[in-house]
Amino acid sequence: MTPPRSAPPHAKALALSLLATAVIAALSLWFVSAAILPEMLAERAISPMRQALLSSGVQIGFVAGALASAVLGLPDRLHPGRLFALCAALAGAINATLIVVPVGSGAAIAARIATGALLAGVYPVGMKIAVGWGLRDRGFLVGILVGAVTIGSAVPHLFALGGGTDWRLTVSLASLAALVAAVLALFVGLGPHHATARRFDPTVVGEAWRNRRIRLAFLGYFGHMWELYAMWTWAGAALGASFATLMPEADALFGARLLTFLAVALGGIGCIAGGYVADRIGKETVAIIALAGSLASAVFCAFAFGGPPVIVAAAFLFWGLTIAPDSPQFSALVADFAAPRHAGSIMTLQTALGFALTFVTVQATPVLAGLLGWQAMILLLAAGPALGLVAMVRLRRLMRSQEDG
Repeated sequence: MTPPRSAPPHAKALALSLLATAVIAALSLWFVSAAILPEMLAERAISPMRQALLSSGVQIGFVAGALASAVLGLPDRLHPGRLFALCAALAGAINATLIVVPVGSGAAIAARIATGALLAGVYPVGMKIAVGWGLRDRGFLVGILVGAVTIGSAVPHLFALGGGTDWRLTVSLASLAALVAAVLALFVGLGPHHATARRFDPTVVGEAWRNRRIRLAFLGYFGHMWELYAMWTWAGAALGASFATLMPEADALFGARLLTFLAVALGGIGCIAGGYVADRIGKETVAIIALAGSLASAVFCAFAFGGPPVIVAAAFLFWGLTIAPDSPQFSALVADFAAPRHAGSIMTLQTALGFALTFVTVQATPVLAGLLGWQAMILLLAAGPALGLVAMVRLRRLMRSQEDG
């Protein structure tokens, strides 16, 4: 086995800085449709089902793209930086077609699905590059990458603030950012621990089910994903509806967009901080703390809905801070528990199933909010971290008992 090659001390910081910036820029494509939805609705009526599909279509595409990439072994055959660059550039170009296709049409939904599929060549490939730069600090490295994903997911709401009523400017800015990401990715170096990823192995389904520690980590991740993308996608709509009860509609929309950006971006900061702490106190402990905070925040947001804007804003900001730091730790835990030859495939399975679940919650959220109200819908989202918290507490007990034994 070839020993890891050495790298200049500054090379790691430079590579991770370029990578994080590229991920932030490329992931600005994910929530474009959610950020500009009010302006699109003002231009043309879109059914609730199509509104949801404009956002959940990205999840559909991502799941399909991630599985296809793993089965075909694309990261094995192509340089990961070049693969990242190609996918980011194509995703930006396809996103730009939203400017010319009919608003809310089947073509627009298809563009969102294709964008999601291409982002599967950005997020997982970025993760692969990041972990190649370290062993003992991988919790922190994964935290940086997921933090960049989180901040990037917030960016379209900032673009929407700058674009004002011109939603096409927001689309253009996100597409341009993806092209910038493609250029940056070409200059990201590979770390001394970089290795080829394994192709998906169907037999890992059995290992993931038989290994109780992996099974519990999966359940924790599913509870996390139940709320995460539904909150990120529809926080702006929920905040806007809450603020509109006490302030003019234009002010409510501006405040909702600004706070959505801040809430999601805070999650990125939480991911980085959580990754740093996880390497010291345990990945499962960080996940438990984040899930408990997210559960409490969601419940408080539900009961505060429609109340004083300052209280609602503070509740959503804390929810945004606590909803994401556990995300990288679930992947790191699975990598710890799985057989080395199956780790990549099991993480692929975990990610694919988790994002498939988000399709259900993102699609159902606006429909159920219309039927039950936003307060009830937010409480339904809180069921996710509650389930995840139970699973992770059980996992920690299992890990402690095995250490004692």
